[in-house]
Amino acid sequence: MVAKQKILIVDDDNNIAELISLYLVKECFETKICNDGESAIVTFDSFAPNLVLLDLMLPGIDGYQVCREIRTKSQVPIIMLSAKGEVFDKVLGLEMGADDYMEKPFDSKELVARVKAVLRRYKPQTQEISESDDKVVRYPDLEINMTNYSVTYMGERVDMPPKELELLYFLAASPNHVFTREQLLDQIWGYEYVGDTRTVDVHIKRLREKLRDHDSWSLKTIWGIGYKFEVVQ
Repeated sequence: MVAKQKILIVDDDNNIAELISLYLVKECFETKICNDGESAIVTFDSFAPNLVLLDLMLPGIDGYQVCREIRTKSQVPIIMLSAKGEVFDKVLGLEMGADDYMEKPFDSKELVARVKAVLRRYKPQTQEISESDDKVVRYPDLEINMTNYSVTYMGERVDMPPKELELLYFLAASPNHVFTREQLLDQIWGYEYVGDTRTVDVHIKRLREKLRDHDSWSLKTIWGIGYKFEVVQ
């Protein structure tokens, strides 16, 4: 029997958490609910979820701090939930390491769809993949390996959330090809993203902070259009 994927639901409103759990259980997920940040951090270790649904407004330790704590030890996908709809809040959540952001109130079917979409694209680094599935892009001082979701830069491993790595790989696999933000959203997120195309900008910004421009390659902004992985020929 295939083990059920586990979802950790973190929300101080237990009625909302129970409702989310109900929909996910119907889709054959195993769920666990936490109503505050401290218990969420403790439960994360013991429950070992495949994905975390994380409310931002929590008593004590807020969702941003919980996200930061999880990211110090795991790249498990995190979808933030919040009544805050400002671009600043979305950008901050993504910069903290979240993989997606949904505004409350949200449609239950869309939430389930996003959970499934994020899980489809997340591959733990311990997952075994055959050599025939090997997907590696190499440039001077840079290796992006999609088989074990790793990036090596200047000889050192660089930690990246799944979406950052997937975005980098997609661009680097098509050197000097310009992609619009909409194309990148469609390719990397894989579903109709309900939100701002600044999501791509945030992820590019984080990549640039981790990977400085090289003499042979760089992440270039094409103003008014999008981005490309530029390689010196």
